[in-house]
Amino acid sequence: MAEEKIELEQREELLFHYLESQQIDAFRDKFMELHPYDQSVFFDKATPEQRKTIFTFLSPEEVADIFEANNFDDEEYQGLLEEMDPSYAADMLANMYADNAVDVLNELDKDQVVSYLSMMDAESAQEIKDLLHYEEYTAGSIMTTEYVSIPQSSTVRSAMTILRNEAPKAETIYYLFVVDDDHFLTGVISLRDLIIAEEDTLIKDIMNDRVVSVLVSEDQEEVARMMKDYDFLALPVVDHRKYLLGIITVDDIIDVLDEEASDDYSKLAAVSDMDTFDKSPFQAAKKRLPWLLILLFLGMFTANIIGVFEETLDQVALLAVFIPLIAGMAGNSGTQALAVAVRGIATGDIEEESKLKLLFREAGTGLITGVTSGILVVFLVYFWKGDFLIGLLVGAAISSSIIVATIAGSFIPLLIHRMNIDPAVASGPFITTINDIISILIYLGLATMFISGL
Repeated sequence: MAEEKIELEQREELLFHYLESQQIDAFRDKFMELHPYDQSVFFDKATPEQRKTIFTFLSPEEVADIFEANNFDDEEYQGLLEEMDPSYAADMLANMYADNAVDVLNELDKDQVVSYLSMMDAESAQEIKDLLHYEEYTAGSIMTTEYVSIPQSSTVRSAMTILRNEAPKAETIYYLFVVDDDHFLTGVISLRDLIIAEEDTLIKDIMNDRVVSVLVSEDQEEVARMMKDYDFLALPVVDHRKYLLGIITVDDIIDVLDEEASDDYSKLAAVSDMDTFDKSPFQAAKKRLPWLLILLFLGMFTANIIGVFEETLDQVALLAVFIPLIAGMAGNSGTQALAVAVRGIATGDIEEESKLKLLFREAGTGLITGVTSGILVVFLVYFWKGDFLIGLLVGAAISSSIIVATIAGSFIPLLIHRMNIDPAVASGPFITTINDIISILIYLGLATMFISGL
C-alpha cells in the first residue's frame, strides 16, 4: 500500500511537470492510465490555472468522467464550471449521467442552468429537464433515466440486441427492467438469467414479476433503507400508475447515506452544515454562530435559574461546587439516550410498536445508572468533604437527574419525529442544555427543601 502511494505521488509530480511544460501527449498518456478516482484527486489538487490547462488537454467527455468520480463540495461546482468555457462546460454536463448532471445544476442559479441547457444537444437537455423538476431529496431527484428496459413480449434473442444497443449509454446493466406496451413496469430480469436462457424464450416467461419499486416522490432516506434491506444494485422508480420513470443505482445510494450521515452528525453537533477543512474561519463561524447564539440564550436561562436559588447557595456555599458535576452527568446520560433514539429512527429499527419499548428500556437504564452513580457519589462526597448530608443530597440529585435526562433524551427525538421533523435537530447541545436546566432545578430544589438540615 505504501509503495503504491509513493508511486502515485511520483506520477502526480510527473503530471504536474507535463502540465507546466505544455507536453500534451505525455500528459494524456500518463493521465489516462489512472483510475477515474485518481484522476479526480489529481484534478482537485491542481490550481485554477493548471485546471484551465487540463481543459485544453482533455475532452469534455473525459472531464465528465472526473466529475462523475469525485464528489466535490456543493459550493465548488459553480467555481469549477466558471473556470471552463461555457460551451465546454455545457458539453461536459451533457456527457455526465443525467442524475449526476442534475446534482451539479441544482447548485447553480436558475439563469446559469437555463444558459447551460440551451447550449446542450436537445436529447441531453430534455433528459436533464425531466429530472430537474423533481423535489430535492426524493427518489425522483436521485434517479437516472439511463437504464435498459425490455418489452415483456420480446424474446431473449431480441432482448440481447436491445441490451447491446443500450448498454453503452446505461448506468448499469446488471438488472434489466421489463415493461409492457405502455411502458408500465411488469417485472425484472438479471443479466445472468438473460445470458443463460434459451434464445427463443419469451422474456415474460423467465422474468421475476415480484419486482420491488419505489414511488418517484419517496424520500431518499427510505429508498436507501430499501436498498440496504434488499441488497439491490438498482431499484426502479415509478409513478402511482407503475409507469417506469427511471432507476436508482447503488452508487447514488452510497452518496445519499454519506450525505444523510453528515447531515445528522452536523445537527447533533449543532452545526448547520458539516465544516470541511478547506473552509475559511469566516465561513465556518457564519455556520456555527447562529446555533451558538441560541445556546447562549438557553445558557442565560440556566444562569437565571441558579440566581433564583441564590439565597440557598449563600447559606450553604459548598452546594455550588457540585453544580457542574450534576449538570454534566445529566447531559451525558441524556446524550447517550438521544444517540440510541436518533439512530433507531434513522435506520428504521424503531417502529410504532417498539417506541414504548424503547422508552421503558431507557427508563430502566436510567434508573440503574442513576442509582448506581448516586450511591457512589454519596460515599465519594462523604470521604472528600466529610459531610454525609451533602453527599446524600448530591447523590439523590444525580440519581434523579440521570433518570429524568435519560427519559428526556429518548422521548424528545421520538416526539419530534412524530411531528414530522428531523429528530437530529434534538441535537446533543440542546439536550445537554435542557438537561442542565432540569438537573439544576432538581438539585437546588432539593437543597432548598432540606436547607435546615444542611
